[in-house]
Amino acid sequence: MEEAAYSHTTSKVYQSRRPEKTLLYQLLQENMNTWLVQTQENGGSIAPYVEKDFSKYLECGILSYGFARARCECGHEFLVAFSCKGRGICPSCNTRHMAETAAHLVDHVFPRVPVRQWVLSLPKRLRYYLYHDPKIASKVLKIFLDEINKQLKQHIDIPSGAIIKAGGVSFIHRFGATLNVHLHFHCVVMEGLFMTDSDGQLSWHPVHDVTETDIQAVQQRVRIRVLKAFKRWKLLEDYEADNMKTWQGGGGFSVDGSVKIHQYDRNGLERLLRYCARPLFASDRLEKLSDNRLIYKPTTQWKTAAGYKQHPIYLSPLEFIEKIALLIPPPRKHRHRYFGVLAPNSPYREPVTARAAQDLQEGDVPVADNPEESEIKHKPGAARMKNSFSHYLWAILIARIYEVLPLICPDCGGQMKIISFIREKSTTKQILAHIGEPTEPPIISPARAPPLWDDIHTEPDAEIPMVDIIPDYEFDQRISW
Repeated sequence: MEEAAYSHTTSKVYQSRRPEKTLLYQLLQENMNTWLVQTQENGGSIAPYVEKDFSKYLECGILSYGFARARCECGHEFLVAFSCKGRGICPSCNTRHMAETAAHLVDHVFPRVPVRQWVLSLPKRLRYYLYHDPKIASKVLKIFLDEINKQLKQHIDIPSGAIIKAGGVSFIHRFGATLNVHLHFHCVVMEGLFMTDSDGQLSWHPVHDVTETDIQAVQQRVRIRVLKAFKRWKLLEDYEADNMKTWQGGGGFSVDGSVKIHQYDRNGLERLLRYCARPLFASDRLEKLSDNRLIYKPTTQWKTAAGYKQHPIYLSPLEFIEKIALLIPPPRKHRHRYFGVLAPNSPYREPVTARAAQDLQEGDVPVADNPEESEIKHKPGAARMKNSFSHYLWAILIARIYEVLPLICPDCGGQMKIISFIREKSTTKQILAHIGEPTEPPIISPARAPPLWDDIHTEPDAEIPMVDIIPDYEFDQRISW
């Protein structure tokens, strides 16, 4: 049904991607091995998952590593290269993950209720601990969600004996807008609360009047609780925490809740969720200059005397690889989490998600669509039905993002089908040679030595500045946060 709907709304022709022609691929192709060797020679360590992510990306979308064949009844066919399914730097696989996550949440999780994005950023003094210890990051996130829940409770009347639950999805970002390490949280929370009465009946109660005062109250309470927690965990001395309480302007803690999505704006909700699930960086903002340096143009603007201005970042290829290596998330760590009534172990998850993409008005009682099927599913010995809602067809995701359905034949407009998956190297070579495609993958450059002093070109009479190793002032080596 979805394929038919998209086939009528698009007339574009699908074009296979060519990752080997992109700047990001060429940078890793030429400099990855050099960066690996130089980092190890300088005493640095590289996590195995980082090197694996780089290597897998260099195979992603390359036909010589294997492909699927799609064919139409009229005889037209094309090849689709296999993907790396990486979680790190691959633009294609990360875009798929972004689109798939957002589509799943909009179609199968969130009811038609207003939602708000809550963002928490912490002082640089504390980000180090969040980045290196996932347990601390989880505890800080729990504090943040608890304070949001408390603030929403202040806007409704709660009868005695009632249980109140919020609900939403939180995203853990390990990156900032300037390729910097910056662990912070984006939480998409339903603007209201679910209440259970004494009989255990669940009902929805929206909140209509969240103001900037509420957001500032959440920020202040999160600041106090997090600093107390860091003292309790022996990560801050008492005098350090007390000093940070006196810092002006929020003390480095920042809570933003200015983005709200109306309950009927499902396209806006999907755009917001894509933003929250976005890749580590935008490869289309990366450019190569004539002197072999790179320039990255972030969207973030800084306030100057003349107004707001963007500050592009200039990097060497090795510096760029070093930066993105720090942003790759470790394996087996969730990048988004459900909480409240949407938590995996919540008894209210099934009735709430059963109303996904449906209206919920005040006092509505979410009920599963087919109670009889639910009873059968939970009956001992009953066969469990595989839930594949979170996995979308590759073709449907392409159509959802780019408004082009790849399995529509450009010659006759008929439906194409995947007829085979080719992995054997000898077979791939024969097919690729027949259609004029490269039969071998791109060559990955070996590690090269750093440039020698004699190779640096200077003017004959130019003076070479020497570094004064003895500073003329006393330098305080303590870290200044």
